[in-house]
This record gives sequence, C-alpha cells and structure tokens, in this order.
Amino acid sequence: MPERPGSPSRSSQHPAGAAHGGGAAASSASKAAAADEHQDLALVQAILRGDQAAWRLLLGRHQANVYNLCFKLVGNRDLAEDLAQDTLVKIVQHVQRFDGRAKFSTWLYRITMNVCLSRLRAEKVRRHSSLDDQPYEGAPAAGSGLAGREPDAPSSVQWTEQHRNVLAALASLEPEQRAILVLRDTRDLDYDQIAEVLEVPVGTVKSRLFRARAALREALEELEPGGDDDGP
Repeated sequence: MPERPGSPSRSSQHPAGAAHGGGAAASSASKAAAADEHQDLALVQAILRGDQAAWRLLLGRHQANVYNLCFKLVGNRDLAEDLAQDTLVKIVQHVQRFDGRAKFSTWLYRITMNVCLSRLRAEKVRRHSSLDDQPYEGAPAAGSGLAGREPDAPSSVQWTEQHRNVLAALASLEPEQRAILVLRDTRDLDYDQIAEVLEVPVGTVKSRLFRARAALREALEELEPGGDDDGP
C-alpha cells in the first residue's frame, strides 16, 4: 500500500528495507520451487513403486511446459506437439534413469532439448511457419537479451512488428544458438542450470550465449529497413 501523506517511507528510514522486500520475494520463489521439486521427486518415487496414477499427475504438471519449450525452439505448432509427445514418451521410457542428482525439471529440460535439437539438426528445420501463427505473449522480461532492443514506450503496432522481427531473427539462428537463448531469455535459467541442461561447463555456456546474442543482433539488424544495404 502507498504511504500516508506526510509519513516517511520505511525505505527512506531504512535503506535496506527495499532489499529486504526483494529478498523476501526471492525467498518465497525459492521455497515454491523447492516445493515443486519435492512433489516431482515424490511422484517419481511413486512411479518407481508401480503407482501408475502418479504418471498422470507428473505428466500433467509438465506437459504444457514441455510443449511451450518445444514451440519456442521450432516455432511450428504441429511440430511442437509431435516433439512434446516424443519427449513425454522418452520420460516414460527412461524415468528409471533419473537418479535425483539433478532437479527433475533440469532432467526434463535436458530430454526436451535433446529431442528438439536432434530433429532440428536432422531436418535443418527453420521457422518457416507464418509469423501470424506465433502467440502474443507480451514483451520479453526486462533485462533479457531479447528485451534489450525494445523502445521505452512502443505502440502496439510497433511492438507487433518488433515481435515479428525477433521471431524471424531467432528462427534464422543455428539450433544450438536458438536453444541457449530460449533457456536464458525465455525460461530465465541461470548459467549453472543451463550448464546442467546442456551438459557443458559454465564457461562454455557464457561463450555460447555471447555468440548467440551477437548473432541475434546481426539478424535483427538485417531485418531493419536498410539493414541489408551495402552502403553508398
């Protein structure tokens, strides 16, 4: 709630107050994530004991997330549905291999990425689907690589055009570059989590991310009016 007129704010009296509030929010999010992970582990253990009903609960918790990740990577609804189904089948087939050393969500991301990247590499799939088929999900999160080119107050028309350009630029990247941008800028995974998903060192994650963002900037510049001109 806003402070009463004439009443000094708590943050002005105690500068650490704002940080404390942010810390509380982060702590709450961390607890929620831990609770989700605990529930995933409990369901996996139930499955390994032969509880078939636990499958419905576990897959139901993650089905939409798997589809969304597939769609971000391939940009085609039908293909994303096929890849999501392939991913869920692999989870069913290989759940015994999950040893609990990584988070279940990390293991799930790893399988999803492997399924999608294998298809992209094999078929050299690019985002040829109509950009009109892409869902509007609002502006990328502040501070993300994809958000860095947003104007301060774009009109809906400006944002739609920019959104289309970002999607087209992202589609032009190599699958591995697209994957690391999706994990970092739309899934908001940190470097350590991405390293676990891709099974590479953190230093490799940072260098790949740097190159992927550079490639994305170049692709966006080519889509801008006059961006492909050779100059006077």
